[in-house]
Amino acid sequence: MNSRQTAARSARTLPRFRIPTAADGPALFDLIASCPPLDRNSRYCNLLQVTHFATTAVLAESDSGELLGAVTGYLKPDAPDCLFIWQVAVAPFARGRRLAPAMMNEILRRPACWQVRWMETSITPDNQASWAAFRKFAESRGANLGHTGWFDRDRHFAGHHADERLLRIGPFCGTHRSPDSAAA
Repeated sequence: MNSRQTAARSARTLPRFRIPTAADGPALFDLIASCPPLDRNSRYCNLLQVTHFATTAVLAESDSGELLGAVTGYLKPDAPDCLFIWQVAVAPFARGRRLAPAMMNEILRRPACWQVRWMETSITPDNQASWAAFRKFAESRGANLGHTGWFDRDRHFAGHHADERLLRIGPFCGTHRSPDSAAA
């Protein structure tokens, strides 16, 4: 089987979600590099995402272990009921399967996020794929979605990055625990 056939097969199988480890840093770096217009972070930053923020990050893998997608985030220090999503990346060959919302829901089911009532992220105005993914996520949760200006191209990025809008979803009602975790 050639690499294109392997990628097509991986895109069709049900993903397995898991918490990342330090060994996943290079794969996360490569995944993000394959997903423009996502900002590329340093390899060190990606290593911190999969270690310091592992409980609020998720990897989606195929049954063969191929990385299909990743979501990284963190609980805001001044608002622990708010999960800030840092980046969402889905491999080009795995798109169109609603992996992004599924990965975000996976994070919310974890014990570290049971108190989360809000989700925030920032998106450039022209990143239509991200806007669509977060709209679908909000709809699937029956939650409100709002956005405001946040970081300005000239004032905050010295003209080197597009404006960023702050998107806020919530409040989430009830518990995020999966039915089988409530019995445990």
